Formats: sequence, structure tokens, C-alpha cells
Amino acid sequence: MNANEKTTRRQDAAVQQSGGTNPSPVALLTLNPAVDVTYTVPRLIADQKAHALATRFDPGGNGINVGRALQRLEVSADSYIVTAGETGHMLERLLVHHLDATHYERVAGETRINSTIMEQESGIQYEVSGIGPSIPPSQLSTLLNSFVTRAGKGIGVLTGSMPADISTELYAELVQRIQDAGGLTVVDTHHEALRHAILTGPFLIKPNRHELETLVGHELPTVELVAEQARLIARQCVRHVCVSLGGEGALLTGPEDTLYATAPKVRVQSTVGAGDSMVAGLIAGFVRKLPLPDILRLAVACGAGTVQQPGTELFMAETVAALAPAIEIRKLGI
Repeated sequence: MNANEKTTRRQDAAVQQSGGTNPSPVALLTLNPAVDVTYTVPRLIADQKAHALATRFDPGGNGINVGRALQRLEVSADSYIVTAGETGHMLERLLVHHLDATHYERVAGETRINSTIMEQESGIQYEVSGIGPSIPPSQLSTLLNSFVTRAGKGIGVLTGSMPADISTELYAELVQRIQDAGGLTVVDTHHEALRHAILTGPFLIKPNRHELETLVGHELPTVELVAEQARLIARQCVRHVCVSLGGEGALLTGPEDTLYATAPKVRVQSTVGAGDSMVAGLIAGFVRKLPLPDILRLAVACGAGTVQQPGTELFMAETVAALAPAIEIRKLGI
């Protein structure tokens, strides 16, 4: 039996253990969280002060967004989060009612602040991502050991950016550790971190189209070309590849075919958090052991529900329930 077959068998066993009346735990890692500040302004003018019509403060970071979305889907998760300084205290206060179980590792410095500016006149969205603190190796090790212990009993979710001084191979190392412990891994990242992680055979990855194009080194103008590349990656021992396509929908590779879901037509207010909402929908579907078409349908409904919300607000559960039945799924034969 080769390494790919061994990985697939371990994943099959882990899938059988998840779901049911006592689903395996979900563990989320957020090494570079943020406080997200969203300003709505009439118009941006160079060298002029813009007065906000509205301001929102939300907890941010991909792992945190996935956790918030899972709570709305009634899937419990443990969140392992690095916080720092006064901004970190603010983030912790914002998260009190958003996550089920939080495990904080406090470090020196300041948690980053991300800013989104919504210009009403043009409908254009501007985003500025801040810089987070460094994490001392001893504290990083403590946090990761706790995270792996929990994830090894169920599903470990590795998503978002890392501080600049952390190796891009970290997610790959964590995939291996979690799978060696008997757990499944979900990876939603980009560039070299994604490239390294793929080689260790995670259960699921969720790049968007641009991230996939960057990974393969050329444009993928059609859904079919995207599906072909997703299938090639799946053959490297990644069990499932979900690619989000914005307004075109999303696709999900299965063992025998690739499924394609069209996106429902909704009014887009903000795209922030849509990808994280899709990840949460995928995880919820696998935890509940839904058929693959229903998993993809749920994920797309979560993303569509989120883009209708302002700033970094996420979907409402009732919106997802209303959107999901109308989402069409078809097999691509790829």
C-alpha cells in the first residue's frame, strides 16, 4: 500500500467517526486575528477627510470567522487564538458571544486592526490589512500542542495568514501531526503555505479561483479548466478540493466526480467573510455526514448569505435555510 492509499484509509476511518449523535470535535487555529473596523463613507477624495456615515467593529481573522459561522450552523468548535495588547483585550470582549469555546495565548505587542472602507457613491470596497505581533516559539509550541490534541480527535481547521516570521511549512507540519493523531484537516490558505500543505494530504482544501490560478501558474478562464486542476490536486492525496468562483458559484471534487453549484442571485453588500462562511458550511456538512451535493449546496448558501450582509457581518441561519433549496448542483464528469 502506498502513502496516498494509507492517507485515504486514515481519512475514511476518521470520517466514519465524525457525525452521528456525538460528532467529533472541531478545532480552529487563528494565529493572526484582528479587530475589523468597517467605515461607510459617501466618497473618498484625495487629501480630504472623509466623514463616516456608519462604523462597525467586528472580531476578525479567518479562523474566527469560520468559528462564528459554525456557531450559526449549530456546530460546536474550539478556537485557539493568539491575542496581544489592548486591541487583543477588545477582540476578546467582542468574541464573548460569538464563539463556543476559546483558548487564548496572550503575547507581547498588539493584535492587528484591519480596515474596510465602503464607498457609497461608487460601490467600491477598499481593504487594508494590518500587521500582527510575533509569537515567541515557546508560546507557539504550547498553543499548537493544545490545538493538535483537540484536532486529533476530530477535525483541525487551518485557515488564514500567519505572522511573517513563522515558516510557510507550519500548516503542512500541523496537517501531518493531526492526521498522525487520527484527525482530519481542512486547509484554507494560499501561496507557499497552501503548496506545502497539499503535499501532506489534507482532507479538504478550499482555494478560490485566483488562489488556484496562482498555485498552478496560469489562468483558468472556464469552470471546466478549474475542475481539471482541482482533480489533479485531488490525485495528490487531497481527499476533497472545493474551489469558490465568486458569482459563478463553486465546485467540489468527490471520489468519482466533480460537482458544480451555481451561485444564487443576491444583492452583494460586502464579500468579506464569504470564503470563511463557505468553509464553515463544508465543515458542518461533513460533520453531519451529508451527501456531497448537500454539503456543496450548504457551503454556497452560506457564502451567498454572507455577501448580503454589511461589513464583516456573516450570514443569518434563516437566510441560508431559504437559499439552499434553490441552489442547483450538477456533475461535470471530471
